Amino acid sequence: MDYSNNNSSGSIIDPHSFSKPDVAHIRHVDWQLKVDFSQKKLTGTGVYHIHHEGATEIVLDIHGLKIIRVTLDEQNEEVDFSLTEVAPFLGQGLRVPLQENTGTIHISFETTPAAAALQWLEPEQTTGKTEPFLFTQSQAILARTWLPCQDSPSIRFTYTAEVSVPPHLLPLMSADNPQEKNKSGTYFFKMDQPIPSYLLSLAVGDLTFAPLGTRCGVYAETATLKDAAYEFEDTEKMLEAAEKLYGPYLWGRYDLLVLPPSFPFGGMENPKLTFATPTIISGDRSLTSLVAHELAHSWSGNLVTNATWKDFWLNEGFTVYFERRIMEALYGPEYAEMLHTLGYQDLLHTLEELEATPQDTCLKLNLENRDPDEGLTEIAYEKGNLFLRQIERLVGRTRFDGFVNKYFGTFKFTSMTTAAFEQFLEKELLNGYEELQRQINPAAWIHSPGIPAGTPAPKALLFEKVSLELQKWQEGTSATELHTQNWSTHEWLYFLSNLPRKLQKEQIEELDQAFGFTNSGNSEILAEWFKDAIRHQYKIAYPALEAFLVRVGRRKFLMPLYKALLESEEGTTLAKSIYQKARPNYHAVSTSSLDPLLQERP
Repeated sequence: MDYSNNNSSGSIIDPHSFSKPDVAHIRHVDWQLKVDFSQKKLTGTGVYHIHHEGATEIVLDIHGLKIIRVTLDEQNEEVDFSLTEVAPFLGQGLRVPLQENTGTIHISFETTPAAAALQWLEPEQTTGKTEPFLFTQSQAILARTWLPCQDSPSIRFTYTAEVSVPPHLLPLMSADNPQEKNKSGTYFFKMDQPIPSYLLSLAVGDLTFAPLGTRCGVYAETATLKDAAYEFEDTEKMLEAAEKLYGPYLWGRYDLLVLPPSFPFGGMENPKLTFATPTIISGDRSLTSLVAHELAHSWSGNLVTNATWKDFWLNEGFTVYFERRIMEALYGPEYAEMLHTLGYQDLLHTLEELEATPQDTCLKLNLENRDPDEGLTEIAYEKGNLFLRQIERLVGRTRFDGFVNKYFGTFKFTSMTTAAFEQFLEKELLNGYEELQRQINPAAWIHSPGIPAGTPAPKALLFEKVSLELQKWQEGTSATELHTQNWSTHEWLYFLSNLPRKLQKEQIEELDQAFGFTNSGNSEILAEWFKDAIRHQYKIAYPALEAFLVRVGRRKFLMPLYKALLESEEGTTLAKSIYQKARPNYHAVSTSSLDPLLQERP
C-alpha cells in the first residue's frame, strides 16, 4: 500500500494556505526575534532553508504582518517580492521569486496590532500584577500573523530561534527551553524534530520552574507555581503510562506552562511545552485529564498530524481516545468511563446544535471558504473517539492497540489525510473481513452525519449512583441528606448537567445553600452551575458569574454562558454589559467567536 501522499512535499492541497509545497517548501528556519513590550511588537528575521527543483518562486503565508526586506542566499540585493490580494481569514500569500539554485531566503518582518495570534497582557492582567506577559496561539492558521511561514499542517520543518526579551522576563517556546533567567535577556531555542507551523509557540513573562520528575516540569508565575506543581504531580506517571500503550515519547522533555486566565483554550499541545489554562488548577487534581489529553497529542497530532483542517478529527479523535486510556491506566476503568459518558453527553448536545447543518457532523469536514475554527467542535473530539472505541469493541483491545502502535510507527513525523487513514484501516484491520467491514462501516462514521445506528452509548456505573441521588432529591429528599461525600468533579458535573430543565426558585436556592456551587473554586463546576443559574434567573449568582466571565478567557466556558444569557432580554443587557468589561481580557480566538454574537445585536 502506497502512503507517499503523506510527505510534506507531496501533492496535498490545503485550502487554508497559499503555499504550494509540491513546488517549493520550507525544511528548516533560523529565526531572530525581539520582543518589545512598550510597542507591543515582535521584530524579526528568518533564514528559510528551502527545497525545490528549479522553482521560479516560493509562496509563504502572512496575515497582518509587515514584510520589510527579502533577500536570497548570501546576496545583499533585495528581491521584489509580491503579495496576493487579501482573503478573508486567510491573509495573503507572500510570493518570493527564486533563482535556479536558491537554497535560502532571508525575510525581515515585524508584527502589527492585527497579529491575532499574540496576546499582550498588562501587569494587572497577570497573577503577579507586576510584569507584563505575552503568549501566542497559532492553531489553526494564526502562525502567519506573527511570522512568515507555510501555514499548513501538511508542511513540517525544524527550527532554531534567538529571542531577546527584557532581562527580568523569561521566554519559552515549543522547543528545548531554559529553566531559569539569564542576565542578558537573550535566549537560544532549538527544535530538532520537524513540526507544522500551528505548533509554533512563544510565551514571555515573569516565570519560574519546578520539576515534576526526570523528564517533566511546570513553568508558572511565582504565585501560581506551588499550586501548579501539586496539581500536575502525576505528569511523569502519565508519560510512562502513555509510553506503555503506544511507544516511546520522541520529544525529549514534556513540560507544562500555566498561562494567565485569558488563554482561550484548556490546553495547547505545543511540542515539549504544553500551554495550559489555570482553570484546571482545582486543588484536588480532578481536572488533570486535560494534561493527559495534551500529552497524548505528542503522538496523535504532533507525531502524526492531520494533513489539512478538514482532517482535524484524526488529531482529536485519537487524542481523546488515548487520553482516556492514560486516565484508565492511572485511575481505573470506572474513572475513564465517567469521562467517556460526559463526553458523549457533550456530543449529543453538539449534534442537537448542528441539526440545521448536518454535514458538519461528519468526521471529514468540508471547510472550503470557511474559517477552520468552525471545525473545532465536539464532532472531531467525541465522535472521533466514539468511532475508535467502536473499532476497539469489535476487534478487541489487543488487536486495536497493535493497529494504533503500527499507525503511529508508520506515519511518525508525517501528515495524514482521511483517505490515507481509510486505506491503512482497510489494509491493517478490515482486509478480507467482509462482516467486520460491515460492522465497523467506516464510511458511515467518516462521511455521513450523526452517530451510526446501533452504536452503544458509554455507561458509567458511578453515574448510576449519582442518578439515584438526583432522583431522591426530585422526590423530596433534602439536598443536605443526599449521599454526595467524596464525589469527584465528574460526578458533580453529571449531577448538574442532568438537573431538570425547569426548577423552582426554592430548589435552586436549596442546592446552592447545600453545596456552595456559586462560590466553588472549581471552574468546570462553576461553568455548569452558571448555566442553571442563568436559565432560572438565580440572580444571587450573577456577581460571581460576572467575575468569572471577566477573569476567564477560555472559549469552552464563554460561549455557552453568553449564549445562555442571550436567550432573554434581561440577560442580553447583562451579557453586553459584561462583555464590554471583559473583552480586553480575551484572546482574539475568543473574541472572533463572541463578537458576532454580542456586537451585532441591537
